[in-house]
Amino acid sequence: MGVVNVTPDSFSDGGRFEDAEAALAHAHRLMEEGADILDVGGESTRPGAAPVPVEEELRRVLPVVRQLRDVPVSIDTRRAEVMRAALDMGASMINDVEALAAPGATDAVAGSGCAVCLMHKKGDPATMQRDPQYDDVVGEVFSFLKERMSAAMQAGIGQDRIVLDPGFGFGKTLQHNMALLRNLEHFKSLGAPILAGWSRKSSLGKITGRPVMTDAAERLPASLAMALLSLLHGATILRVHDVKETRDVVEVWRAYAGKMGQ
Repeated sequence: MGVVNVTPDSFSDGGRFEDAEAALAHAHRLMEEGADILDVGGESTRPGAAPVPVEEELRRVLPVVRQLRDVPVSIDTRRAEVMRAALDMGASMINDVEALAAPGATDAVAGSGCAVCLMHKKGDPATMQRDPQYDDVVGEVFSFLKERMSAAMQAGIGQDRIVLDPGFGFGKTLQHNMALLRNLEHFKSLGAPILAGWSRKSSLGKITGRPVMTDAAERLPASLAMALLSLLHGATILRVHDVKETRDVVEVWRAYAGKMGQ
């Protein structure tokens, strides 16, 4: 899953693809590099980010989605209005950091036939990284995703349409993130593919000793290491900024796992 941020303030590439033409050129480049899905977002959910008015989010993403009808597009949003508008323009997946908790979100997805990614997040983006606490992060995230998956299915969303994301970096410390990664395969027992999003995140800067990122390439090696670890622990979808490099990691993993050509 290649990331297309149509925003001025995303943590790694904010402002680079805010213009629809630049975002489209980036999207096509990611497809050429081997992306299977494009994840288009118009509201940053990085730690500390402020909410964006729904009208502004629509203004940012719809011109891009409209021009990508012929490729698999996921819309990264938590708002039902944006979901409906993007689905009407041909989006095939909703990637929701609030796991369809917003008013109308479940209904917007249920009647469409699209896929949906349900993610765990603790708190709002503006405050979620201020000392997040869990008694049992793996158990609590697992229970949350199980409940949201059950609610989605009860609303008429088939299990075969659902993807689950433990939400690395969304209201979690480095220690929380590592515990979730080590136990990622446990989440597969819920019966849905697992999405892992580690690309360029601040946790990687803490691990490598480079917490302030002046160049995205500084976190590329760590991002690739996390991509491989995620695959080894059961992830099905990798949400990444660096598609070409991650595709190489996937091919190495497939060779190791005896899955070349699949």
